[in-house]
Amino acid sequence: MKTFEKLTLSALTALLISGCGSTGDILSTPVENIDNTPLKISNLTKAEKHNWGHLDLANDTIPGMGVDKAYNDIIKHKKGKTVIVAVIDSGIDIDHEDLDDVIWTNKKEKPNNGIDDDKNGYIDDVHGWNFLGDGYNEQLEFVRILASKDTNHPDYAKAKAEYDEEYQKYTSYKTNYEQTLQQVTTADNGIAKHLGKTNYTKKEVNAIKTEDQTLQQYASIIKYVYSLDMESVAEFKKELNDGLESITDRLNYNLNITFNGRVNGDDPNDMSTKFYGNGNVKPVKKSESHGTHVAGIIAAERNNGKGANGVANHVKIMSIRAVPNGDEYDKDIALAIRYAVDNGASIINGSFGKYYSPHSDWVRDAIAYAGKNDVLFINAAGNESTNLDTKNVFPNDAINNGEEVSNTFITVGALAPKYGSNMVADFSNYGKINVDVFAPGADIYSTTPENEYDTKGGTSMAAPGVAGVAALIRSQYPNLKAAQVKQIIMDSGLAIPSKVVVGGDTSNVKPFKDIVKSAKIVNAYNALIMAAKMSK
Repeated sequence: MKTFEKLTLSALTALLISGCGSTGDILSTPVENIDNTPLKISNLTKAEKHNWGHLDLANDTIPGMGVDKAYNDIIKHKKGKTVIVAVIDSGIDIDHEDLDDVIWTNKKEKPNNGIDDDKNGYIDDVHGWNFLGDGYNEQLEFVRILASKDTNHPDYAKAKAEYDEEYQKYTSYKTNYEQTLQQVTTADNGIAKHLGKTNYTKKEVNAIKTEDQTLQQYASIIKYVYSLDMESVAEFKKELNDGLESITDRLNYNLNITFNGRVNGDDPNDMSTKFYGNGNVKPVKKSESHGTHVAGIIAAERNNGKGANGVANHVKIMSIRAVPNGDEYDKDIALAIRYAVDNGASIINGSFGKYYSPHSDWVRDAIAYAGKNDVLFINAAGNESTNLDTKNVFPNDAINNGEEVSNTFITVGALAPKYGSNMVADFSNYGKINVDVFAPGADIYSTTPENEYDTKGGTSMAAPGVAGVAALIRSQYPNLKAAQVKQIIMDSGLAIPSKVVVGGDTSNVKPFKDIVKSAKIVNAYNALIMAAKMSK
């Protein structure tokens, strides 16, 4: 990997004092400065793991967004304007201990009276709207094409080929996960019996000396688990069980041609009906945790002594439930965007996506509507290690690299918590034309339903980090327009001039500037400095 130009740490963190108060210089790229600032090579501590997306690359050599530095050096105790961020997702646990004080309330609507008090067409939309009704599981879009039995559909053959490949792949995954879980469980029980305790440590396993080949095999399996940077065998077993649940859902619902999850009574192909669903914006079940996790990344209550800190303060989260466990319907997304715009959101987070979209024009029209109304849309790039300049993913603001319908649409790729050639998360989509910036997305700790917390990874986690930075800017500098906020986020990031591994494939190494439009990773500290200058 190419070594960066040398810069001293003091040069990276210098402050520029102006007559209107203290602001800092835009940081040069924190160099992989072996001589002056050694890279972090030890494993992250638990605290660092839970907060790495907020750390500072220059100070910590972890590719976070400099959020803590922004609060400590710039925001401090400054008051800001309250910003409404709409989270279009799977629903949010609005009663969560770390979210309950940051949930948007529609003050024009009287709760649970069965009347559309504000006359916006949605009855009892107190904290947002639920376009899915009681629905949860859904097919993938290409499975819907097969379910239609329309062999003349232009994508039918392609959908059939993809279905056959996906079904075989996930069937194999299920077998592998079940076998691995069984082996680890057996080994775990064997080691626990040998040591006389269930909460044994890595050191105790390494100290086992035995001629018993079965016990040797158990110890070998458990040592391998610890080599995966797991805090415990229980953590690994939980990951296996969670993965197995996801794989089973994929087979039983997402890839099930005979399954129909649309239970809200609405026709997703008829845009003449708009007012369906209900005002219950919470998840249908505890495992439907995606939206709650996303909301926490943006705005979990800061410094309250509980699980996680959100990126932004002075935020109210509007919950719009439109993303099922499967592919979303274009109609639901288009209406969700318009609902957010019409009800006061200035930022929309969209951590969802798919590769088939029968009514993508409806969604693009809504994205254009958001742009015309000064609303920023933060979009997750997707998790298939795909070059989005060669393959359309939806939603998007342009087809086939054509003219964009909005200048307020930002697509975000995901970073992993290690600076250097492997800093791009191996799952993240990318694209010099269609991905605007990268931000922390792998192994992000945040809120989950019923006052719990968990670590999740995906561009779904990178997008809300950027939405949080956008909210900080719009809160501190409310005179700036959405298009200016987009420009700031892209221009103020840290430029990465080195080469990176793309898609987790060590044979695919590219200059970072060739996989993202801005050639930068998002930095909240720099963004606020640039916003201060632009707002003047």
